[in-house]
Amino acid sequence: MSEIQKPVSENWFESWFDTEYYHILYKERNDEEAQLLMDNLTHYLNLPEDAKILDLACGKGRHAIYLNSLGFDVTGADLSENSIKEASEFANEKLHFKVHDMRETCNEKYDAIFNLFTSFGYFEDDADNFKTIKAIHNSLTETGFAVIDFMNVDYVLENLVADEVKSVDGIDFHIKRYLKDGHIYKEIDFEDKGEKFHFTEKVQALRLEDFEKIMEEAGIYLLDIFGDYKLRKFFKTQSERLIMIFK
Repeated sequence: MSEIQKPVSENWFESWFDTEYYHILYKERNDEEAQLLMDNLTHYLNLPEDAKILDLACGKGRHAIYLNSLGFDVTGADLSENSIKEASEFANEKLHFKVHDMRETCNEKYDAIFNLFTSFGYFEDDADNFKTIKAIHNSLTETGFAVIDFMNVDYVLENLVADEVKSVDGIDFHIKRYLKDGHIYKEIDFEDKGEKFHFTEKVQALRLEDFEKIMEEAGIYLLDIFGDYKLRKFFKTQSERLIMIFK
């Protein structure tokens, strides 16, 4: 029985997000929760009906598709070519998808940029976080807003499930979670069709003060902070999410 592992030289997200197994493992993600967040955000930001929105790190486009159903002109951008290829099947006159590295400024300007569901902090180099925040800021219109929806690290660590087995579509995903060197790791092992697979997810354990420091260096104004998808107040130990709005 052979074992397939990602090449060490690759960024983990470039290989893992492009596999079918990533989408199998996470296919039960809560769409209602996601839609609640987008309803609340678009309402809070008071976006005009014809607003142009960028869904940054859009995956297969489920959030972009929903935002488009609300009437907005939406672009979904992601590094994963496979995800963009699948998402593009839903494209229309006001819904577009493109392969894009979030560290790079977009050619167009947007009224709102959403970076949802902890799609930040993947890079090895802290300078890339700065580049990403700057690129987001530089891709906004003068009156535009950006939103980063990140995990609340203190809440996550307090409630971390160290070992878990998730069975999806007949595949048993063995998952280990731990904190190491300022990153939250998720090791994923499983077998399928006679082969063993191993993938690692690794996200920087960035707290509010880390984001504040990056934004201050970048000359960016942090407008508001929320702690959940109902946009309630952020509490360091109790809130499930860290949702930041800046311009």
